[in-house]
Amino acid sequence: MASTRVLCLFNGRAAGWSKALARTGCRNVCSSPSRLQSMSAWVIDQYGSSAVLRHTDEISIPTINFAHEVMIKVSAASLNPLDLNMRGGYGAALLNLRRDPLSVMNSFSEFPLILGRDLSGVVVDCGSGVTHFAPGDEVWAAIPPWKQGSLAEYVTLTEYEVSYKPKSLSHIEAASIPYVANTALSALVNAGGLCRETSSNKRVLITGASGGVGTFSIQLLKAWGAHVTVTCSQNAEGLVRGLGADEVVDYTAGDVAEQLERMERFDVILDNVGGDTEEWAMGLLKPWSGAKYVTLVSPLLLNTDSMGLLDGTLHAGLTLHNKAFQNITSSGVFYRWAFYAPDGPTLDEVSRLADAGKILPVVEAQFPFTQVPQAFHKLEQGHARGKTVVKVAEDDECIEATESEREVQETAQQY
Repeated sequence: MASTRVLCLFNGRAAGWSKALARTGCRNVCSSPSRLQSMSAWVIDQYGSSAVLRHTDEISIPTINFAHEVMIKVSAASLNPLDLNMRGGYGAALLNLRRDPLSVMNSFSEFPLILGRDLSGVVVDCGSGVTHFAPGDEVWAAIPPWKQGSLAEYVTLTEYEVSYKPKSLSHIEAASIPYVANTALSALVNAGGLCRETSSNKRVLITGASGGVGTFSIQLLKAWGAHVTVTCSQNAEGLVRGLGADEVVDYTAGDVAEQLERMERFDVILDNVGGDTEEWAMGLLKPWSGAKYVTLVSPLLLNTDSMGLLDGTLHAGLTLHNKAFQNITSSGVFYRWAFYAPDGPTLDEVSRLADAGKILPVVEAQFPFTQVPQAFHKLEQGHARGKTVVKVAEDDECIEATESEREVQETAQQY
């Protein structure tokens, strides 16, 4: 169960308080949910268009049920293309099985469902086994798609899914990064075999590079010393070059495959576009050198939605096996699918890179919490130039303290 809830307040003008607050384990001060029963959130009660989005103040506050969980008050959240897809029911069959393994046998319903995969906020409560965080810590996280999302006042996650927010970023800026960071790292490291030690001078191609995963991947790869080529439209060229892209190919200016074929072959291709991309992209890899094609657009969830869990999974597995076998035997290149993977410790490294100025947030638009449908509409327009962020908490919801150092210590001890 949850540990004691400490309502501590931080006043920046009293510099001498910092030591006392550190000793009590409380740093920032935000309102505690301990006496509240419900919270504000945007939910859907069925799958569909933006018309299914509903604001409510009657969603139960998530509770801490396990020793290693933390409760976070959400300051800002951001939207990803996955939120659009999930709103329409994408992946529902497999995600519901993950939410409740017995869902295939009972009347389990995922509704009301809260969307939103990114958050930046403040820890307000911790389970008894939490060792890395304390109430008051500013954190960021990516929420797995099988859990309730961040378009709500509070979320509960395990401490292993959470990381300290970069000190140099605001909550709005920080909320734009976690989900794309975990997705890009899963693709580049787990599937692509790249890391800080092995990326120097590797040639990497990123298709669809102006969105969230693309803009993050450019910066990460450049921080690792890779040579990065990207595809995007002409009006996004300034953005991707500013983030460090070495070569930019405008897909609106003629045959993109023909333009890329004139370049030196690549060690890794990260495909954010899908469709017929792999038909021409496989030939751009260095043959018989261990080069890898990694796509984030796989048919797994679509297959399980349309064919059922068993048939869909088997069909997707067969597709992957056939393509991987064909490419490794014909040209010695690896064909792989990549998926988002929750990983708080990985975000620790991203946080260090952000504070070092090597990872910059790319926020294209931000909306207040009252305008979540408008934020979804912005995302639906496509051709993203970074992330769309929703400001969940108002600045005045965090209170400054007026107690003395002695009173702060005594208050903490009472809990």
